[in-house]
Amino acid sequence: MTPPDAARPAEPLSRAELRRYARPLMVPEWLDAGAQERVRAASVLVVGAGGLGGPVIAGLAGAGVGELVIADGDTVDVSNLHRQLLYATPDVGRGKAAVAAARAQAINPFVRVRTLGFLDGPALAGLVGQVDVVVDATDNFEARYAVADACMAANRVWVWGAAAGTTGMLSVFGPGPDGGRLGLRDLFPTPDGAESCAEAGVLGPVPNVVGHLMALEVLKVLGGVGRSAWGELWTWDALAGRERRLRLRAPAATPGA
Repeated sequence: MTPPDAARPAEPLSRAELRRYARPLMVPEWLDAGAQERVRAASVLVVGAGGLGGPVIAGLAGAGVGELVIADGDTVDVSNLHRQLLYATPDVGRGKAAVAAARAQAINPFVRVRTLGFLDGPALAGLVGQVDVVVDATDNFEARYAVADACMAANRVWVWGAAAGTTGMLSVFGPGPDGGRLGLRDLFPTPDGAESCAEAGVLGPVPNVVGHLMALEVLKVLGGVGRSAWGELWTWDALAGRERRLRLRAPAATPGA
């Protein structure tokens, strides 16, 4: 998949950045693609800073994404702590976005971080058009559909994941490498049978595994390396240790569109 910032001139990394990113720069595919510079020039909106969003935020901050925009209007609850590892017991009652931003800055001071609360439709639509990639780390279908609709309207790539109980799912939506477009509504037209972690429970490592893979998908899209999960639905059964990749087909374009 072509990185969103492919046309931007990439400034050379400073000596301090070269030291910080020495290990990824040893990976030939990453170095040869100029991926680190592309990632440094990019902006990412992460909607949701919970069990999925936490590892995404930590992973992208460590990787050196230029700007992280963290949107979450929730506060830390003691029931979050077994899985939401950005937070600790003293953070209970504090706003997740603010705590997550502080953790991201502590991980990597080169990353610019902005925080927002819950995003309504117009605010979300306006913000999606200003970033390179969106991450849907929400935990309910109302929010997921809102993110999906905003990204489809802006023709923006977004990384989507879900985790509940002992299972996880992941995909990449939006414009694809072959010119097609896939959206969440193509996969899940209705939310029938979907449950949140509050309803189904969840084992702590499950959303962390999915969240780290979501961060990897963002880096592949931004860096222009590897093959993204666009056009696939990755599913994982944690107890059975079994994963599957299901091929997705973009809907046919409407004549005259």
